[in-house]
Amino acid sequence: MYKRFYKPLLCLLATFLLIQPFKAASQGNKLISDEAETVRTDAYEKQLENYLQHYLVDEYEARSAKAWNRDYSSPEALIRSVEPNRRRWEAVLSPPMLAKTGPLARKPYPLGDVQGEWIELPLGLLTAQAVLAFPAKASKQKPVPLIIVQHGIGSSPETSFSPGGYHEYAKGLLKAGFAVLVPMNLRSVERRNNIERYARLAGTSLPGIELVRVQHLLDVVLADPRVDAERVGMWGVSLGGMATMFWMPLEPRIKAGVVSGWFNERRNKMVIKDSRYSSFAPTEEHAFFNGWLTEFTDYDAVSMIAPRPLMIQHGKKDGIAHWPQLIEEYDKAKVHYQKLNMPEKIELTLHEGGHEAVVDDGVKFMARWLNTASAKK
Repeated sequence: MYKRFYKPLLCLLATFLLIQPFKAASQGNKLISDEAETVRTDAYEKQLENYLQHYLVDEYEARSAKAWNRDYSSPEALIRSVEPNRRRWEAVLSPPMLAKTGPLARKPYPLGDVQGEWIELPLGLLTAQAVLAFPAKASKQKPVPLIIVQHGIGSSPETSFSPGGYHEYAKGLLKAGFAVLVPMNLRSVERRNNIERYARLAGTSLPGIELVRVQHLLDVVLADPRVDAERVGMWGVSLGGMATMFWMPLEPRIKAGVVSGWFNERRNKMVIKDSRYSSFAPTEEHAFFNGWLTEFTDYDAVSMIAPRPLMIQHGKKDGIAHWPQLIEEYDKAKVHYQKLNMPEKIELTLHEGGHEAVVDDGVKFMARWLNTASAKK
């Protein structure tokens, strides 16, 4: 009797136990409510955010003090002393090995009243592309300095010859007697986000790739007898300012730089959201590079540029930074030059405008340092 009673009961229980996992899966895991799970996950996310913000911002000064061992006894000593940091910075950008796979192609490229050339250099599956233009006086007998003119994320090489925030600064340089090399880099946030994801998977970075493209162009362009290869500068606006800051530590042929609309209190810019300035998060994923804030906030990065002349340009109405914070960062950066007894080699142009280049100041700065013998030191 008991066996007849328990056997159906055991079958029913077995069926129930078999069905339950499928039922739970179909209805979602209700061992914890959605609300409770969200609260728990939000709390964990906040822990991670606090932990990483503390590391990147609060612990930065102590970490930087251990990472750098600068020797200011001479310019040459400083260059040698930051070499380990330079190698680590190179690892942040991880520029790839690219090789020239053909000759430079050139074609006329008029830009309004400027007659330039569009040049392309094959590098395997990639090409390095740029506008190249010379002032009328350039010749084999009278070679001229060359300025790498780097456009920002929302523009193109042609922009530097146009009105607007760039104020035709490539034209201003040509009128002052400089040749200009205006590389084409990838424009738009969406495109750079897309390519940077692939670059990270490949162990490189988009700024690293674009650096190598420009280096190969320099190899060819500096062989032109109209160019004085010892007098090369770089002037970038916005993301072109990033390129100037990023590349000068790794390209010693660049003897002077102007950074417009980029220099910043980098830890705040990248990590701390604030209504007083724009943040790259959450849309500009392309601007986050592995290891950048381990030891390379802007004032530290400048020590890999020194003793070469450097001008920072920033407008008080430029929302990329809260300008009083920028001044604090600049004051730390200029210490490197002060300790070398070369305070005149770094300048800050703080103006009342916005996200733009200040042409006259930048041209005069380049003329001062690239049209004199001191540029060759």
